[in-house]
Amino acid sequence: MNDKDISGVGAFVVHDSAHKHVTGEAVYIDDLPELPNALHTWIVTSIYAHAKIKSICIKDALNLEGVEAVLSAKDILGTNDVGPIFPDEPVLAEDVVEYIGQPVVIIAAKTRDIAREASHLVKIDYEELEAILEIRDALEKKHFVASPHSLKIGDSKKALESSKHRLQGEIDLGGQDHFYLEGQICIAHPLEDDDLKIYSSTQHPAEVQKMVARFLNLAKHSVSVEVRRMGGGFGGKETQPANIACMAALLANKTKRSVKLRLARDEDMIITGKRHDFYFKYDVGFNDDGEITGIEIDLASKCGHVADLSTSILDRALFFADSVYYLKDATLNGFPCKTNTVSNTAFRGFGGPQGAFIIEEIVDAISNKLNLCSHGVRKVNYYGTEDRNITPYHQTIEDNIIHEITEQLEKSSDFQNRLKATREFNKINKYYKKGISFIPSKFGVSFTTAFLNQAGALIHIYGDGSIHLNHGGTEMGQGLFTKVAQIVASEFQVDLSRIKITATTTEKVPNTSATAASSGTDLNGMAAQNAAQKLKKRLIKFASEKYEVDQSVVNFKNNMVYAGDNEISFNQLVCDAYHNRVSLSATGFYKTPKIFYNRETSQGKPFFYYTYGACVAEVLLDTLTGESKVVRADILHDVGASLSPNIDMGQIEGGFVQGMGWLTNEELKWDDKGSLKTHAPSTYKIPVSRDIPDVFNVEILKNVKCKEETIYSSKAVGEPPFLHGIAVWHAIKDAIKSYGDYKKIVKLNAPATPEEILKSLNSM
Repeated sequence: MNDKDISGVGAFVVHDSAHKHVTGEAVYIDDLPELPNALHTWIVTSIYAHAKIKSICIKDALNLEGVEAVLSAKDILGTNDVGPIFPDEPVLAEDVVEYIGQPVVIIAAKTRDIAREASHLVKIDYEELEAILEIRDALEKKHFVASPHSLKIGDSKKALESSKHRLQGEIDLGGQDHFYLEGQICIAHPLEDDDLKIYSSTQHPAEVQKMVARFLNLAKHSVSVEVRRMGGGFGGKETQPANIACMAALLANKTKRSVKLRLARDEDMIITGKRHDFYFKYDVGFNDDGEITGIEIDLASKCGHVADLSTSILDRALFFADSVYYLKDATLNGFPCKTNTVSNTAFRGFGGPQGAFIIEEIVDAISNKLNLCSHGVRKVNYYGTEDRNITPYHQTIEDNIIHEITEQLEKSSDFQNRLKATREFNKINKYYKKGISFIPSKFGVSFTTAFLNQAGALIHIYGDGSIHLNHGGTEMGQGLFTKVAQIVASEFQVDLSRIKITATTTEKVPNTSATAASSGTDLNGMAAQNAAQKLKKRLIKFASEKYEVDQSVVNFKNNMVYAGDNEISFNQLVCDAYHNRVSLSATGFYKTPKIFYNRETSQGKPFFYYTYGACVAEVLLDTLTGESKVVRADILHDVGASLSPNIDMGQIEGGFVQGMGWLTNEELKWDDKGSLKTHAPSTYKIPVSRDIPDVFNVEILKNVKCKEETIYSSKAVGEPPFLHGIAVWHAIKDAIKSYGDYKKIVKLNAPATPEEILKSLNSM
């Protein structure tokens, strides 16, 4: 390739749709042309957190001019359930409603305004029941969506009793709304033979296909699902779109007309699930150096009214509750609490950030108790490289590089000098206080449900040398399509511009897993490489025979193919192969090796490998208003051998900002009836441009490769950087500590809103 054409693995390329995002040319589902006579929808939802449905009257709504269908649970043709793990999640409530906002009736009309008007004419008679709204109430009543789960290693009880120091505590951690730019949306087109074409904004097309087919009592081959891109997902479009698609599909099936179901922002936030809130309680023993000698943690998650993915999310929170710290004698208990609120769901990190949050809180409490530097206490507890490397789930850590990352970031961020400067600043300033923290991270990569770790791909090479690429991953802005295309470009040694990136569809690659768990590139990149290598092998064999040379001397480079002394363009070789009846289409497949987890023994290897990183965050705190500002952040992050440095850098920066928002200004508030009060941009505050650190130093760790056989020795980058936001939380705590002359344990619930910060300051 010429320098200007280099666009394979490791090249600095732009996102394939970047120019379209900027100009507004990118086509999302709401931009698709509507078919003639297309219908629009509105959902009638529950006004109670818990109630019996005594009767539903739709007569007046159905008689409104322009209304074509008003349907409830009794109109469902198949199974009224979209539970991804447990069969407990009705699309439309039948006999009982279990949260405010739960869908009960769906309406299709000629316009959305008519459908909305009709919704006010639907009469539902309820009998209100007692509701459980808080984690602690559900925990006390043992009101769970599934059985609790525990991890155990060593003898925590004995270790705690013999520890020199011992400390107990508890803390509440709030949830988070996904707040993707594109809301939940689906278009369902009815076809002949009761087939359906579904356009869904989903991270999991195969799951939407499965649930729609089951909901309508159809075979999967009768339902095809397509998505070219999403305007953000963050986990909120892993299971939730199935509900939306089922409702649209039912209306389309009944009316035999195309149906669009698009949720407004308020509806979206009320109807769909969020990041799980957690309540933590811990008991920890430690020595004079702050080394943990025994620990027990209870992790109680707010699951909502049904399980959704809560058990897997809670498992991952348990798996992450060690972070980078060696816990020799530990018992970690997870409680999936059922509440009469919307069912919480996948969110970037999938429970991992919540687990990492609590162990960092505990380590910080230990350092406060002993009046030691928290950074020093953290390093004392680090996992080792040769020993001290067994996790609470009994996986041996074989790739630990947190010591090197810590040493490098300490130097590049000038951490020790800035720590001293922060202390000096606080001595001479009464109302403004500074805080600084150094938080390390470890992130296990793989779906913890083993069968999900598989992917497929499909590649066609056309007679003119152009390449068609399709795989089971979905593009939600993270750059997956670009990365996989770079992999294919590298395999064939051709320009990236030669490769057509096409929409994800169940018609081309079936039975795929969700694009989640930071495994999108790991899985789909490997599958695409597998398909490309099959085709390349065929072309090499053909070139070897045509030019009468050994296959070992056939090489691809710079859009050319070299067969011994023969030089031919890639295009010409493909054309010749076609005329000689060589197959130029191939499927690829990949499954992650080595991973397993025995839930009964709570032991196994749920993660293929780990990524590591660290963040130094510095904040300025106004003690009169409780407002905080991140003034500087330094991040060093491990992505293995980067496939696409530009895209990886964007993921690291974005992950940090979203993690920071979770722990500072993104607050979900329900009233005492279970009604969500923060369901719009006016009341729910995500980070904006002014919240970005004034100094933002982000570096990808250099000269490191994944020790496992991953795609081009790269590592996942979607979720791991989210953990860096925890550093902001601890920097705020550090600023508050100065208010008590660094001698008191800070009590601060998350998110650290100005109100929570003022409460904490007043308690010092």
